[in-house]
Amino acid sequence: MPEYIVRYGAMHFLGVFTIPSGLAVRRNNRVIARTDRGLESGEVLCEASPETVARLVDPPSGQILRIATAEDINEQSRIAKHARAEMDICQTYVDKLELKMQLVDVEHIFGGERIVIYYLAENRVDFRELVRQLAAEFQTRIEMRQIGVRDEAKLLADYGDCGCTVCCNSHLIEMPPVSMRMAKLQKATLDPTKISGRCGRLKCCLRYEFDTYEEMLKILPSIGAMVETSEGQGKVVGHEILGGNVQVVLEDQRRILVPMDQVKLLKSTQPNKAAPNGETEETPKEA
Repeated sequence: MPEYIVRYGAMHFLGVFTIPSGLAVRRNNRVIARTDRGLESGEVLCEASPETVARLVDPPSGQILRIATAEDINEQSRIAKHARAEMDICQTYVDKLELKMQLVDVEHIFGGERIVIYYLAENRVDFRELVRQLAAEFQTRIEMRQIGVRDEAKLLADYGDCGCTVCCNSHLIEMPPVSMRMAKLQKATLDPTKISGRCGRLKCCLRYEFDTYEEMLKILPSIGAMVETSEGQGKVVGHEILGGNVQVVLEDQRRILVPMDQVKLLKSTQPNKAAPNGETEETPKEA
């Protein structure tokens, strides 16, 4: 039975879905599917080849029931329009119960099986009474999900500084760890207002080319290494990693930029080292 990768839900889950016999689907088709949460609207991304599935970590499974009809799309629009009102109702109950939590978003499942409430909180929140009151108000199952600031951006953010849809809300499956070391290695500005994403953390895109920079750095002479150039001996004081060039201070104190293949290492030094992959994520600090 053919299987397809389907993206669904406010958090853009990716699952492996089967289709009933006789149904043909294509990329970008809007579909109605049965997931572990209930009846949901989703988007077909591609066929679930072994290579594709291998890139997913414990993907949920489900079944595509049908191609979304005009009525289905209208119903999804109606649900989205009512989300703001449901959010306001939830906030009223939170204020009434004096709970220390910040509501982020309310997701009403297409089939009406449940309402998922996403919230931020510094400490553990006893929301049992809130769930009881909301279940009575909406007459459906209530699911509370605590999230972090990066997930908040995934739910609410629209466009990044690049002019494209933010990565966390378009294609990222998992949030990669990002460190200030990655920004420094790529010679990015360290201005926190320019390297921070909508979540206030370092931009995920700083991670994308880091491995390439790391590999290229390994073949360049280390900072402080003594080298021979066509203009004399000097010390390496900087790198132009993508260009494969090194900046050298000569004995007469002139600075020159020399291609890596035109320098000869005179004194062995420690190889260039990049940050370990396990480096923790940092929030940019004001200089």
